[in-house]
Amino acid sequence: MPPQLQDRVALVTGASQGLGRALCERLAQEGCHVAVADLNEAGGAETARLVREQHGRQALFQRVDVTREADVSDCVDRVERELGPLDIVVANAGILIAGAIADFPAEQWKLVLDVDLYGYFLTAKHAARVMEPRGRGVIIQINSKSGKKGSFKNSAYAAAKFGGIGLTQSIALDLAESGVRVNAICPGNLLDSPLWVNSLYKQYAAKWGLTEAEVRQKYIDQVPMKRGCRYEDVANAMVFLASDQAAYMTGQAINVTGGQEMR
Repeated sequence: MPPQLQDRVALVTGASQGLGRALCERLAQEGCHVAVADLNEAGGAETARLVREQHGRQALFQRVDVTREADVSDCVDRVERELGPLDIVVANAGILIAGAIADFPAEQWKLVLDVDLYGYFLTAKHAARVMEPRGRGVIIQINSKSGKKGSFKNSAYAAAKFGGIGLTQSIALDLAESGVRVNAICPGNLLDSPLWVNSLYKQYAAKWGLTEAEVRQKYIDQVPMKRGCRYEDVANAMVFLASDQAAYMTGQAINVTGGQEMR
């Protein structure tokens, strides 16, 4: 199948590792030149190197704190200057801090909202700044199934992701007549990701008195299709939404959950 996004310019936030890196590599495979934005300089530079050396596309890395408007604005301006007009923005930067509501430190709760929601707002704002005058462009937020249903002891993350869907719909309405499309992807649990393998399995195993394998099986059993979400599942949805095949879609929050979430 020929590349679907040949010679388009894409910016991905939160792209130094894991899902963000996988999305950058898939965009490169589909023909994009890719800007990598992240706080992690070593990881971000490695993602950009992979795009250039393994996929033969132009790439740049810029250190960006998505909660700082000057960082986001400067990054968009650099992309336009060095790679060309920005066609696709994937707002992937995010953090997860969990805790029971009565014990949740307020500053940590706010930090999740700052990164996951305010950071998305700033990313979309500055993407729109350059896309709207040209009458074209695609903004995609990587949301979560937690944007559709409350999450146990995870109020900050769910609040940010619910807000992200409302923000997606609102920006989509703002930009619809200009030809800029805005959508969200809501993945299920990425059970093979570094977050799960290096952290969450251990945390949940200790908390519940289970083995890590039992924790994994517990989450698989919640999915009708009986497997975790994979990077390529999210990447497939991203490519479709970024492509001309989705030209009549905006304001949508697409579930990629193996049937776990259907709303």
